[in-house]
Amino acid sequence: MIGLWDTTGNEVVKALAAERRSAGGVASGMALTLIVVVDEKRVREAEAAATIAAAAHPCRLLVVVRSDVERDRNRLDAEIVVGGRLGPCEAVVTRMYGRLALHAESVVMPLLVPDVPVVTWWHGEPPAEIATDFLGVVADRRITDSAQADDPIAALRQRARDYAPGDTDLAWTRITPWRTLVAGAFDTTEARVTQARVVAPPTDPTAALMCGWLNSRLGIAPRWEPAPEAPRMREVQLSCANGDELTLSRDDSVATFRRTGQDDRQLPLTRRPLGDELAEELRRLDADQVYAEALGAMAGLRGLQQRPAQRVHVWKDPATAKRAEAGVTAHAGTSTNE
Repeated sequence: MIGLWDTTGNEVVKALAAERRSAGGVASGMALTLIVVVDEKRVREAEAAATIAAAAHPCRLLVVVRSDVERDRNRLDAEIVVGGRLGPCEAVVTRMYGRLALHAESVVMPLLVPDVPVVTWWHGEPPAEIATDFLGVVADRRITDSAQADDPIAALRQRARDYAPGDTDLAWTRITPWRTLVAGAFDTTEARVTQARVVAPPTDPTAALMCGWLNSRLGIAPRWEPAPEAPRMREVQLSCANGDELTLSRDDSVATFRRTGQDDRQLPLTRRPLGDELAEELRRLDADQVYAEALGAMAGLRGLQQRPAQRVHVWKDPATAKRAEAGVTAHAGTSTNE
């Protein structure tokens, strides 16, 4: 590992090239560039997840930690790891302070691997509008996690309003095993589904997307039955026109599949590590049309997959917004005194 403190972007590029030559790495072995935007307190979580994902998808990992954007003095610290504790990937962990944190692309862009896709993952609450973050605009795929928002359901609705082809959310990834088991139940029947019920906590984003998926696939509006005591989605039940009922319920890491007239079956349904969820999303680098349809059905919006794939960067300075807010507050105080 190479540590560079109070350095420059140019020095980081040169140090990475030198470390790659020393380790014998070549750019042609990289499948993609993975940009991770994360807070300092969650860097280790993000690194652990990226290490698992990089085992399946060799990549250059660029971790961006932004801190203290109102600081007077800009500073850049960097760690460079090639083939070390982060597995087979080439990793650069950058910590940016001051106004430099608002222009992270000036450091990140020269570090992108040429001629491979770029994926940006926000391990934390993403920007409300991805176009305000250049690291999202430059990416071919963008991965968010609505479960980390204060209001996950509202965050998912915002993801639908802000959607562009190439966006995805880890709440969608987490219901892949559920969708696989539910879809597999129809391999042996062609009965039309007339009703659906989902049992889950009222703030579970995976349940919201499950309802959206069932709506978009079956053309019915599932009933969401709140289960505040459950830690996550607990059950999906489908009623068919021929009178059959199909129920998939989870208890810890085991799912029970019930169908009218058949014996119950026990199936594995475990919560996967974050790194496995990330690796799944890195398997496809094109737009996920099924996710777009499910997200649109959940939010009541149509035609998400027909939107333009490219975003135009919208500059947003949080310091300017804060000063404007302070000015409004001060003006209101003056008016009150008058």
